[in-house]
Amino acid sequence: MASSSSSSSSSSITNTALVLLLLHCMFCSFYTLLAKSKHHSSQHENPRLQQAYTALQAWKVVIYSDPSNLTSNWVGPSVCDYKGIYCAPSIDDPHIQVVAGIDLNHADIAGFIPDEFGLLSDLALLHLNSNRFCGILPATFANLTLLFELDLSNNRFVGRFPSVVLSLPSLKFLDLRYNEFEGPLPPELFAKDLDAIFVNNNRLTSVIPANISGSTASVVVFANNNLGGCLPPSISKLANSLEELLLINTNLSGCLPPEVGFLYKLKVLDASNNKLVGSIPYSIAGLFQLEQLNVAHNMLTGTVPAGICELPNLANFTLSYNFFCEEEGICSNLTSRSIAFDDRQNCLPEKRFQRSKKECDAAYEHPVDCFEFHCGDPAGAISPSPSPSTHP
Repeated sequence: MASSSSSSSSSSITNTALVLLLLHCMFCSFYTLLAKSKHHSSQHENPRLQQAYTALQAWKVVIYSDPSNLTSNWVGPSVCDYKGIYCAPSIDDPHIQVVAGIDLNHADIAGFIPDEFGLLSDLALLHLNSNRFCGILPATFANLTLLFELDLSNNRFVGRFPSVVLSLPSLKFLDLRYNEFEGPLPPELFAKDLDAIFVNNNRLTSVIPANISGSTASVVVFANNNLGGCLPPSISKLANSLEELLLINTNLSGCLPPEVGFLYKLKVLDASNNKLVGSIPYSIAGLFQLEQLNVAHNMLTGTVPAGICELPNLANFTLSYNFFCEEEGICSNLTSRSIAFDDRQNCLPEKRFQRSKKECDAAYEHPVDCFEFHCGDPAGAISPSPSPSTHP
């Protein structure tokens, strides 16, 4: 009897345990479903995320190639779970989530930007570097009033400069390099409160706007465009912020204006591979923060001022492939200061690897006086000086 009673008791305990375990599992499943239900409910109750869903689905339809399948999980209303999409609390209501960032850098995606993109009105960061996006930016981009960083570099965007970006009140960082934008640069670009402006390696033409009006950018890169003309004296209006100015291969002509020397924060000045004439402005000797100066492959003449070579932070000075005839003071031996220096292919009689006498004579037959010729001519044309011929 004792044995039978013990067996019955054990069976009862086992059954009770199974019932409790089953109830526990049921409750777990219930709460999991409830949590999912609340999550989806919150998605549906959040009109910002609903708009983002509409925008991203419209975008996905016009993505024609996604070799890494980065957008393969762009399915369903839970946009905050999409790869490359980043959500954060809304600025005006921290209790709701919004799509605040998109980062598809280096994804090699091909497609274009649809009109519905303007529904992403909470977007603060958009990084599309190194893809194959093409076409033009839609006018609805103007709705992205919170956009802080815009990086469209290394894509295949076309058309005139996308003026819609000029209407973005929060924009601080603009990177449009390595695309197919063409036509002139709008003067309004340099009136915006931007930290960085990258427009290099496009098909931009016309001159650098003459009425630069005081951008706050610390870096401006014009390089590898067919801008032509000359650097306007109004470049000095960037003095309170500009640290790097890159003008490489922009078809610049005329003289470097002395106002370049007003850019007292400048660390990098590269005007190489252009058609600059005349002498180096002595005002550059006042740029005490300058670390790199490159004026190679131009048609500059005259003397290299000692004041420039004595700049305290200078680390690299390249003036090769010009027509300089003299190096003052320490300029003739900058390697003694451990400064990287290249003065090949000039008209320096005491140096090796210089131009021929015939080339130098031709260059100095009609010397340019930069005090006579300024950037007032919109074409940046330089006329021969009537000064008597000189020779180095």
